[in-house]
Amino acid sequence: MPEGTELVRVPQDARSGDGWHYDERGWIEVDQTGATLSGISTTRSVNITASSVTVQNSRIIVSGEDFGIAVRHADNVTLRNNDIAGPASSGPTRLMNGIKDIYSDSANLQVIGNDISNTACGVQTDQGLIEDNYIHDLAFTGDDHVNGTTSNGGSRPLTIRHNTIFNPQDQTDAVSLFQDFGPQNNRVIDDNLLAGGGYTIYAGANAGKESSATNISVTNNRISRVFYPKGGFFGYATAYTTSGGNSWEGNVWDDTGDPIPAP
Repeated sequence: MPEGTELVRVPQDARSGDGWHYDERGWIEVDQTGATLSGISTTRSVNITASSVTVQNSRIIVSGEDFGIAVRHADNVTLRNNDIAGPASSGPTRLMNGIKDIYSDSANLQVIGNDISNTACGVQTDQGLIEDNYIHDLAFTGDDHVNGTTSNGGSRPLTIRHNTIFNPQDQTDAVSLFQDFGPQNNRVIDDNLLAGGGYTIYAGANAGKESSATNISVTNNRISRVFYPKGGFFGYATAYTTSGGNSWEGNVWDDTGDPIPAP
């Protein structure tokens, strides 16, 4: 969020604006195509159900099994320069998801320049652009799987570029591509600073499904050993295959600049 941004508290000081309103059931609803929600401070989840929406320059602090921002059946959404967090770095008040494409059916989601912390998962989407974000102090409670950014499958382009993602937990990842609900195709993981997790990067080729991971590019990333000597607790990366037009190039250790070979 830009320094000096003046924030309006929702729902204490404002309960509606152009294209959005506070829903008495306990969240902020953005339901008008082309709406912009900007400059608010809230402890309530933001629920986006219209396309071409922008949420920017806001502070969203939400507790528990909830989302900072949820995108539902909405295309061309831009989430930019927001602070999104849970109130604590561990325990039940951590935030489950910072940003999530709930039904994995949105298109052209843009997640740019946000500060996301105290969440079990920073960003969960199967498509779009995740760029220039600071995702850090990832949190854990109960049976959480802790992810910086995660995708559960898909073939629409997903680019994860120029982010700093630090997961101090010994599981699961800083960046993950899983084949839970389909193949992983057309992914770019480029120019990020990454650390922590069980493996810092899961590169899309689940065991037994290597042939379904295609056109995945892991390039020019810096892996930090700030938490673990291997980058992640178990290693810097896993689930990578050289087949299918995939590439692993220019990845280095942050402290030495030494090249990191493909896992």
